[in-house]
Amino acid sequence: MRVCKLITASALALALLPATASAQQGWFVTPFVGGNFGGNAQFSEFDDLDDEVERRLDFGATLGWLGENHVGFEVDFGFSPNFFQDTAGDVNFELGDSNVTTLMGNLLIGASGGQGVRPYASGGFGLIRSHIDAGSFFDSLDTNDFGTNIGGGLQGYFNDNVGIRGDIRYFRSLEDNEPDDEFDLALSNFDFWRGTVGVTFRW
Repeated sequence: MRVCKLITASALALALLPATASAQQGWFVTPFVGGNFGGNAQFSEFDDLDDEVERRLDFGATLGWLGENHVGFEVDFGFSPNFFQDTAGDVNFELGDSNVTTLMGNLLIGASGGQGVRPYASGGFGLIRSHIDAGSFFDSLDTNDFGTNIGGGLQGYFNDNVGIRGDIRYFRSLEDNEPDDEFDLALSNFDFWRGTVGVTFRW
């Protein structure tokens, strides 16, 4: 409860800060919530054993910095529980507990400034971590793959410190897992889209 009150008080303090040049560019953080869609995953070493991933909840945060020259960087963290729990393609795998975590470092290009709606674009590389608990018949799978993402969106500010950010982004794994001689469950080619919305605080 004390943590929630502290976060609320901090957000109000940021919202009430007077307009300054440093608030028009510089650091920002955006906690977000959204969903994944259009995902595809390949299982095991068989090319025809792939499936479409159903839409799933995703939440996380983006921390970044934008300079006066409209170029900056951001670190994007996302977590999606039950990512592979049910799938929607022809194969229709039914998997147990699973999740996907993404951590990306991105180049950010956008319009700095005060209030108003402004577009931005970003892209970069990082980690895509997948976890699947396949039950008692297969080994659990944990993979840490090098991945890429590219996306963009719109950000609109109520004042110089608080606004809303809408983002759409494409993720893709750049590595194929090398299956061993045992028959176990493994992810290979893996990609998905993510759409999110969040409140942005900048200072």
